[in-house]
Amino acid sequence: METHGTIAPASLDEAEAAFDRVGPTAQVVVRETAKAMDFDREEYRARVTGDVIETVRNALFAESLSVTVGTRGEFDDWRAAHEGYEVVELGNPDVDRVAWHAVPFAETVLATTFQNERDAAVSTLRRNAFGRVYRDALLGEEAESDGDAAAGAAGDDAAGTDDGATGADR
Repeated sequence: METHGTIAPASLDEAEAAFDRVGPTAQVVVRETAKAMDFDREEYRARVTGDVIETVRNALFAESLSVTVGTRGEFDDWRAAHEGYEVVELGNPDVDRVAWHAVPFAETVLATTFQNERDAAVSTLRRNAFGRVYRDALLGEEAESDGDAAAGAAGDDAAGTDDGATGADR
């Protein structure tokens, strides 16, 4: 098993603190991106809205979530040790590899299966965790019904196919 990412909040307060910490970084990223695109002051004011900065903040938070990657057996062992958790599994249950993120304060674990494309599966899982759990908890917004995760990001739920590939593998 391996773990990727740094944000693993055990409580809603910890999640809120981590979310607050990425706010200034989001502002810097947007400002530097606009500078690299040669926005003048007028264009910057017109195009860089609070929604733009919030979208970057959401994406930075989501992409920093801690994700465990392992085999189906390792995930099943984790589930057996955390029986009280609701499981939201995306993808094909017959695939050998699983990436998962537990949200203790929501007693939920989100998982996605994959065969080859680990990085894509991890990113898909993070966006889904944000959209399905953190968005409502942090922003008071209902998760969108189509599984769109990070505000403005493509919500590509990992959907299993007969060959065991997920949305992350395509």
